[in-house]
Amino acid sequence: MSDSNSNSNIQLTSTISEDNKLTLALQNISIPQPGADEVVIRMEAAPLNPSDLAVLFSAGDMAKAIQSGPEQNPIITADVPAQAMPSLKTRVGKATPVGNEGAGTVVAAGSSAAAQALMGKMVAVIGGGTYRQYLCTNVQSCLELKAGTTAKEGASSFVNPLTALAMVETMRAEGHKAIVHAAAASSLGQMLNRICIADGVDLVNIVRKPEQETLLRDMGAKYVVNSSSETFIADLTAAIIETGATIAFDPIGGGQLTSDILNCMEEAAARDMKEHSVYGSDVFKQVYIYGALNRGPITLNRNFGFAWAVNGFLLFNALGKLGTETVITMRKRVADEITTTFASNYTHEVSLAEALQLKSIAAYSKQATGEKYLITPQK
Repeated sequence: MSDSNSNSNIQLTSTISEDNKLTLALQNISIPQPGADEVVIRMEAAPLNPSDLAVLFSAGDMAKAIQSGPEQNPIITADVPAQAMPSLKTRVGKATPVGNEGAGTVVAAGSSAAAQALMGKMVAVIGGGTYRQYLCTNVQSCLELKAGTTAKEGASSFVNPLTALAMVETMRAEGHKAIVHAAAASSLGQMLNRICIADGVDLVNIVRKPEQETLLRDMGAKYVVNSSSETFIADLTAAIIETGATIAFDPIGGGQLTSDILNCMEEAAARDMKEHSVYGSDVFKQVYIYGALNRGPITLNRNFGFAWAVNGFLLFNALGKLGTETVITMRKRVADEITTTFASNYTHEVSLAEALQLKSIAAYSKQATGEKYLITPQK
C-alpha cells in the first residue's frame, strides 16, 4: 500500500465493562492486507448519525461523563445504569468500533477484478467501524462515486439517502400514494422532499418551528404543518385529506405524535364513509417509527378504528424486502445525485480526537435539527 501514513491507523471505540462503565477511546491498530474481494480505504470523512450515537454512547449517562488523558488522545468514561446491563451482555469487554458510513480513497485492493477496479477511486462505504483512518472492507460495501466527488460530499451516501428512498419505495410497494413525515426539516427530511418533488409524490411535512416551515417551503414543499401550532391537528387533517396519505414515517417515537397522525388519517378516511361502524373506516393506516428522538412511551389514543399498524422501520430490513434489483437502482441514483438530491450539509467538522472531547459530545448529542457533525479521520 503506497501511502505516507501507512504505518499509522487509529480507530474510535466504545467499550462497556463488567463494572458498569462505558469507555470511549482511540486505539492504535494495524492496517490489514486486503483479501481477494476487499479494499483498504483511507477514510477522509464520516458523518455522526443518530444511529452512530446509539452505538457510541449506548446506555451511558453522558450528562455525567468524565474526560481524561491528553487532548490529542482523550478518554471518556461514563456510568451505565445497572438495569441496562443485561441487555448489553454481548458488548461487555469488547472494544466496539464506531461509525456506520463514510467516504475516502481506495489505497490498496485485493486480486479480484471488482477490487482492482476500485483502486485509487473515491468510494463511499457502509458496514461499521468507519471512525478510523484506514478501513478494510468487502467491495460489496462500497459505492464508487462519480469522478470529482469529494469525500465530504460522499460521506453520507448510505444511511440518509437510502432510508429516504426506501420510504418512497415502501410506500409504492404497500399500495399507498402519499407520505406523512415527522421531524421533516432534518437532513433526511430535506432529501425526502427533493425525492418526492422530483418523483411527483405528495409529502406532508411535520415540523416544530416557523423557520423550519420557511426552510421547507423555500425548497418547494407544498404541505408543511407545525406541531407547535394551535391548529396543528386541523392542519394535518386537511393536508391528509388533500393528499390521501395513509403511510407515515416518524423518527421521534415517544409521545403521542404517532397517535395524532393515525387519528387524522382516520378522520380523513371517515369523510367518505356512508354508514357508521364501531370498527372505524376500512382504510388501512400505517405508521413506521424509525428513530427514538423521544425515548419515552408511545401513547396511542385509539380513536382510529381497527385498520392500522405501527411498526419499526430499519433500513437494512426494508432493503431486504425491496429486493436486489430495486436496491441496485437506488444506489446508482444516490451516486448520480449525491451533490444535488442527496446533498448533506455539515455545520461542524471534528477530528477523531475532537469527537471525544466533552464540549463536542455535548453539542452533537443534542441531535438538533440543522446541526450535523462530520468526522475527518485524517485531520
